Amino acid sequence: MAVSDQAVVTGKQLDTLSINTIRTLSIDGVQKANSGHPGAPMALAPVAYVLWQQFLRYDPADPVWTNRDRFVLSNGHASMLLYSMLYLSGVRGVDSEYKVQSQPAVSLDDLKSFRQLDSKTPGHPEYRITSGIETTTGPLGQGIGNSVGMAIAGNWLAARYNRPGMEIFDYNVYAICGDGDMMEGVGSEAASLAGHLKLPNLCWIYDANQVTLDGPAEWSFSEDVAGRFTAYGWNVLHVRDANDLDALAKSFDGFLATKDRPTLIVVNSHIGYGSPHKQDTNAAHGEPLGDDEVKLVKKFYGWPEDEKFLVPDGVLENFKQGIGRRGRDFSSKWKDLFSKYSQQFPDQADNINRMQRRQLPDGWDKNLPSFPADVKGVATRESSGKVLNAFAQNIPWLVGGAADLATSNKTTLKFDDAGDFKAGNYAGRNFHFGVREHAMAAALNGMALCKLRAFGGTFFNFTDYMRPSMRLASIMEIPTIYVLTHDSIGLGEDGPTHQPVEQLASLRAMPGMIVMRPGDANEVVEAWKVILQLKHEPVALVLSRQPMPTLDRAKYSAASGVAKGGYILVDAKDGKPEVILMGTGSELSLCVSAHEQLTAQGIRARVVSMPSTVIFDKQDAAYKTSVLPPSVTARVSVEAGSVFGWDRYVGPQGAIIGMTTFGASAPIKDLMKIYGFATDHVVQAAKDVLARSK
Repeated sequence: MAVSDQAVVTGKQLDTLSINTIRTLSIDGVQKANSGHPGAPMALAPVAYVLWQQFLRYDPADPVWTNRDRFVLSNGHASMLLYSMLYLSGVRGVDSEYKVQSQPAVSLDDLKSFRQLDSKTPGHPEYRITSGIETTTGPLGQGIGNSVGMAIAGNWLAARYNRPGMEIFDYNVYAICGDGDMMEGVGSEAASLAGHLKLPNLCWIYDANQVTLDGPAEWSFSEDVAGRFTAYGWNVLHVRDANDLDALAKSFDGFLATKDRPTLIVVNSHIGYGSPHKQDTNAAHGEPLGDDEVKLVKKFYGWPEDEKFLVPDGVLENFKQGIGRRGRDFSSKWKDLFSKYSQQFPDQADNINRMQRRQLPDGWDKNLPSFPADVKGVATRESSGKVLNAFAQNIPWLVGGAADLATSNKTTLKFDDAGDFKAGNYAGRNFHFGVREHAMAAALNGMALCKLRAFGGTFFNFTDYMRPSMRLASIMEIPTIYVLTHDSIGLGEDGPTHQPVEQLASLRAMPGMIVMRPGDANEVVEAWKVILQLKHEPVALVLSRQPMPTLDRAKYSAASGVAKGGYILVDAKDGKPEVILMGTGSELSLCVSAHEQLTAQGIRARVVSMPSTVIFDKQDAAYKTSVLPPSVTARVSVEAGSVFGWDRYVGPQGAIIGMTTFGASAPIKDLMKIYGFATDHVVQAAKDVLARSK
């Protein structure tokens, strides 16, 4: 039926009209930008339409409703599909305080500004930029990895907070993904984890269009995806034609009826016009169609060929009567239920409300351990484990685990009622991610997006396997916590394959990532205090395997200076140093012992502890100058990592004691000596820079 026909459109004709509106809005947005991918939105429009109109429990008037279903577009290059759905569904904007606004999340003008500067419709969906977008996607595999974390969070919340007759949490997670998501390793890791955990609230919709950016998928991809997911333990369903709305609905019903495992719906689509008999080459290869092709496509749809961003009469009303009305009913009933729940279970309701706003509970920092001065000391991974357990007892939604290294990372929560999160027991607070560092990092982001305070541990060196997810956490400004142990060549005999060298510098270079490397047990306490108060920054907490002295805080400055990123640990007696020694982590004690020797020799030295250069850089100029006076040019930094970046603190006349090569396999005492991490080496470096400065 042509759009120009003035007859009242109802039923399947209205469905077709609405689907073609999604398609043509996507086409027009890409064409106006002269950039982007129109093919996937064209092919997937029926899938999104059926899901949103009939199944998604989501209230466009309240896009931050706590128990909403989550929709993730993992193949983020199809972003115009999501933007069109947000516009047509009437999703409202939300401000930084989680208050729903009167203006829409995406307007028609926003669709016209696709991929333009300061637009709400960037090239790939971005969390924070546009309300209604649950996570930032684009790097393939990340969205489906996040969706596993979202499903984990939903099951954990239900197990912890639901009460008989009061299901406060029962949301589902839907993720659309493509061949690229299936090829990326993180997708395989995430699917394996989800299958193992038997997450029943997770549904992936696989757009099996057999096309990649280079051309036919058969050039590079020929595996039996359905067979693979069956082996993972998933429920696998098939829809042979993406345009078959009844078959799509039956597949979603099949997902909802499956209560013992996640579901993969394999949807066969054809990129292009949306016809099973037509495929457009430009759309398949990630380019705009071009004006002539756009006209042909619109003619195929019965669309006015010269109309742009056309929304025919009845389409917006159709969405209001579909997802709008359904979502309003769902959220209204839930709010009534939560009101009753709050009266019966006020403490649990308070937890839920605080969690959603990233607010800490009262008494969140009570009963924390303190560590007496001890020359032998303790590894910061050990003190971190004790501090983490203390905080976790105060913050009920502080949860996490490790990539098969909980014993080494000291991330196990050991108090009563902690328990293990596993299939059949979703109330546990200890998570076992297996040897899946990348899936763990992606899942942690999904958990954080659902407002859990999620942490995950591994060896610091293996952040190389996690980096894409860590980078996205920084872009999204979510407070994911990474507990990273075995932080240097101090790891010893395992050798350079396991000894991190360049990781500190590389993570410090990541915008928005807070990197913290505390220098003793009491700095660990203060580091965790800083971490748990963050709302918009992910943190890499970098910890040692080997013991380090616990400093005497009656003799040295209080560890609370950690909150400033860097602070004066001990100063020259007159407060006027000739030389400044800077250290982090296990090398801080070398600076302290060097200070004692220099002082005994009549050299006025200051020691600056720099657990977080990132936080220190955020301080005002007056504070930074008070710690590192420009007049003192004789400076030495000591850190068992790459020297890269330290020149900005030591200056042109300073010395950097660090790593310029990879490490070696040997006992720690031999390694530290040969690479210059010894008190006498620091003392000599201080004397050398002091001589140069004079």
